[in-house]
Amino acid sequence: MSPFRLAAALLALALPARAADLAMGVGAFPLSVDPQFYNGIADKALAVHLFTRLVEQRGDQAVEPGLATEWHTAGDAAWEFTLRKDVTWSDGVAFTAEDVAFSLARAPNVPNSPLGYAPMMRMVKKVQVLGPYALRIETGTPAPNLPLDMANIWIVSRHAAEGAASNDFNSGRAAVGTGPYKLARFAINERLEMERNPAWRGPAPAWERVSIRFIPQDASRTAALLAGDVDIIDGPGESDLPRLQADPRVRVVSILGNRSIFFLPDTREGPSPFITDAAGHPLARNPLHDVRVRQALSIAINRTALTQRVLSGTVQPMGQFMWPGAYSFAADIPVPGFDAEGARRLLAEAGYPQGFRLSIHTYGDRPGFVPAAQAVAQMWSRVGVQTAVEAVPTSIFLAHGTKHDYSMPVFSWGISTGEVGYALVNVFERKGPANWGAYDNPEYEALTDRALSTMDDAVRERMLIEATKMLVRDVAFIPQYQIINYWASRKGVVYAPRIDQRTVAMSAQPEP
Repeated sequence: MSPFRLAAALLALALPARAADLAMGVGAFPLSVDPQFYNGIADKALAVHLFTRLVEQRGDQAVEPGLATEWHTAGDAAWEFTLRKDVTWSDGVAFTAEDVAFSLARAPNVPNSPLGYAPMMRMVKKVQVLGPYALRIETGTPAPNLPLDMANIWIVSRHAAEGAASNDFNSGRAAVGTGPYKLARFAINERLEMERNPAWRGPAPAWERVSIRFIPQDASRTAALLAGDVDIIDGPGESDLPRLQADPRVRVVSILGNRSIFFLPDTREGPSPFITDAAGHPLARNPLHDVRVRQALSIAINRTALTQRVLSGTVQPMGQFMWPGAYSFAADIPVPGFDAEGARRLLAEAGYPQGFRLSIHTYGDRPGFVPAAQAVAQMWSRVGVQTAVEAVPTSIFLAHGTKHDYSMPVFSWGISTGEVGYALVNVFERKGPANWGAYDNPEYEALTDRALSTMDDAVRERMLIEATKMLVRDVAFIPQYQIINYWASRKGVVYAPRIDQRTVAMSAQPEP
């Protein structure tokens, strides 16, 4: 960097944050403004600004009243919600229970959604409007997690969204919400702009205007922060963190997040699309159908080297989806150990002493995924499974993953409900929208379904832990790491780190 640019960067960092505006640089950009289109990190982060939910969820994943002031069970298989009477949509129209009923009917049926919200609606059998500000949700069976499910469904306005496509949200026509901000501009994979919503029922947010820039490269996000182009960035690259942490003009905050990164191996018996024998010839039988092969690949990963050397300690090794202290965390599930010789032995026992060829597919435009996949590919190649890596843009990656088009996709999953059942149902049940590995275990599904209809929290937790152990025994997933969430901000902006990984303007405040 030239002396002039260095001086300019230092001056930018020394200046107080703009009082009325906040500029954020993010590594993942929403696919749509439609809050029901895609169940992804960036889309949820945007939705928090523009829309609200029956049950709100803070950055620490604790729940609190939202559009509903209270809720309670009504018999064994229903919940009733009392709604706020002081809520107005951003266009001035009054909010009522009809909007909620419309939103709950729409959420699982958004056209062309790559990963939607049907799993949150799986227990809902009927929604009955009891009056302008009351409704009843019938579930058919006991549904202890229904309030948590409702904390993941953003409510849209019936009068603006009925008959609208997701593109109508992107243009702003249907983007009528009840959140603290309203949309000003959305340019896909570029930037979006928001301004305060004067109809917002709560205290005015600290920032009058908020802009979000999509900056996929780690180094570019850091450069934008240092140049004063943005006030805060998420996911600063591991190579930049030491420099940012040592700079008194920059604040770095972090927290262990709720997101796990793992492989979803194709468990089907027949040929798998990206697997051949060692000579490159197609295989009639999928090696990954054999649990010994999946186990071999798991213990061939040196997770300490992966997390400490490749990803510089910005993540931690995982063996399950939950984290210590969380509900449904299993203390007796260890992180898989590294055993290259054991991996070779298991491959030979399974009938692959010469190994085979395999391709890993991963997100090509999200921080950390490609170097991590390349490191694992080298580890697998060393035990005889010659592995290549194909990095794919997120939109294409998701479209193919849901069709089971990959043999060994990398998968990213955040536990937004704060309990493991959210992952168990979505990722590993036969009809789960994220079951990319085509895992099929009726005994597992029966246990999970019983757990998620058990009202006793302690009994339900034991059942969820046992279901998790079944997945571990079957090696239905190959764990890699859990993400530690990092943000860096200029002096003058204080950010409260969030377990849910979302970069949210309301979590940023001007420095007192």
